[in-house]
Amino acid sequence: MNIIGDRITLRAIEERDLPHLQRWANDPDIQSMLGGWHFPISEKDQRKWFDTLAFNSTNQRFSIETDGEGLIGTANIVSIDWQNRTAFHGMLLGEKAAHGKGYAQEVIKTIMRYSFDELGLERLDGDMIEYNEPSIKLYTEKCGWKIEGVKKNWYFRKGRRWDKVVVGVTREDYYNLLNNNPGI
Repeated sequence: MNIIGDRITLRAIEERDLPHLQRWANDPDIQSMLGGWHFPISEKDQRKWFDTLAFNSTNQRFSIETDGEGLIGTANIVSIDWQNRTAFHGMLLGEKAAHGKGYAQEVIKTIMRYSFDELGLERLDGDMIEYNEPSIKLYTEKCGWKIEGVKKNWYFRKGRRWDKVVVGVTREDYYNLLNNNPGI
């Protein structure tokens, strides 16, 4: 089942997506904005990662596709805790030509709708490196997420330490966002 937004579709990651994923994984501009440790990814490594993907009720990964621009990125809902109804969400908008067009905001809102209305989750968590101000503002100012904490000196990038900004959104936050913004 694909998850449909107004202009985006979240679908399963397919083999045909691997060249894009490998290019984004090896792009230093993209990777500097993401958490985790980054090493060069070969075609073989990308294929091994893909081969480990399988239907998994606790980790869902999606390709982000648009009608006009095709594959533009990936999104996920991972570490789903079905007992407590929580999960972690992350997103990568890899195609730079797709930046600034509102796709990221639509992905977040589509992920929230799916997580809260379809999966019955109670909250989503996320985190960002402190200098990724565009993402922090997008989540907190346009999508109803809240900064819930800061983990000091979490990342080492660009020759120095950076904080991890922890964000979250609850089902109640999501419905308040919808009620206060009927056009969403």
